[in-house]
Amino acid sequence: MRHNFLRLALVLGLLSAIGPFAIDMYLPSLPAIGRALNADMHAVQLSLTVFFLSFALSQVLYGPASDMFGRKPPLYAGIAMFVAGSIGCALARDIGTLLAFRFVQGLGGGAPNVITRAVVRDLHTGAEATRLMSLLMLVFSVSPILAPLAGSFIVEVGGWAAVFWAVAGIGVAGLALTAFALEETRPPAERTGSDLASTWRAFVLLARDPHFMGMTGVASLGVAAFFVYLSNSSFVLINQYGLTPHQYGLAFAVNAASFIGVSQLTGRLTKRHGLPRVVRVSVAGFALSMVAGAALHVAGSNGLATMIVMLMIGFGFLGLVIPTTSVMALDHHGDIAGAASALMGTIQMVAGALLIALMGLVTDGGSRPMLVGIAVVALLTWLLAWISLRGEKHA
Repeated sequence: MRHNFLRLALVLGLLSAIGPFAIDMYLPSLPAIGRALNADMHAVQLSLTVFFLSFALSQVLYGPASDMFGRKPPLYAGIAMFVAGSIGCALARDIGTLLAFRFVQGLGGGAPNVITRAVVRDLHTGAEATRLMSLLMLVFSVSPILAPLAGSFIVEVGGWAAVFWAVAGIGVAGLALTAFALEETRPPAERTGSDLASTWRAFVLLARDPHFMGMTGVASLGVAAFFVYLSNSSFVLINQYGLTPHQYGLAFAVNAASFIGVSQLTGRLTKRHGLPRVVRVSVAGFALSMVAGAALHVAGSNGLATMIVMLMIGFGFLGLVIPTTSVMALDHHGDIAGAASALMGTIQMVAGALLIALMGLVTDGGSRPMLVGIAVVALLTWLLAWISLRGEKHA
């Protein structure tokens, strides 16, 4: 049984990492893309925003489709579209073409992200679901830890376009994994009654559920804070602090390792203390760490080591926030897990995309706007968690 549990976590983790690989692997190449395509920083950052928006909107389709047709058919369609978009990005010779194919890539990349969460809910709830989600995130850590490092080597050896060829290859591997390693967890008998009308009713039900919306909102703000770092870190660390793409990959991996490493404590902590208490403590630690880091930077302690350490602490706490709030949001909606996972993923990605666009209006490529922006979002995360959990038991 334990073998099957770990095998499922491995398969789902690798599939859920497909979309994020399209983000994390190309981060070290953002400055190089700007130079090659004669695009400024804001235009290059727009390639992230476009991806996030299409990635988010696609989940509204894939989640309900997986309820109606089973989990695997939408996975095939989405990953195939992801591969096509990746090839288009690799062949792009101007920023407009790159943006268009990033949109296609995002439309496909949303499928494994939303459907893997639905599969978790198909099989488990409560502490077991949290344990599986944390193991899934451990495998998922292949992306934020190894992808920037791999991307930096690929950029140095083959140029920025080679990154997208590599991502296309990962998509092909994902199709094989879906075909040969993933079992269908939504049998035909459970698809009865799943149609567009029932999907709309499910979305209305979820939107009116304060528990679901509150926990989804907390997770979305936490993800958005990380997206601020994603969209600005390569410019800050490479252009301001003078790191090479390879050194940037190492710096990024440190924060990602903290996030993923701490997330592995969620199963044990929630079993002992309960989900609400873990969320309360972790979201408070996340906010306090990020505010302290921004305050130190504004006060003059703006060295690279100080910034990385404070971000590492903050993102460590965030590693507890994301899986716990995701499980709490889905716990009461097993019969519409696909729709619930889709709405959650859409809200998270839209929040991240909008925040990146908003930050683009105030950022100057320096570290201070990035850190202050992360701190503000972390405080909002804490506030929303406090409001949402007022009626929850402490244990």
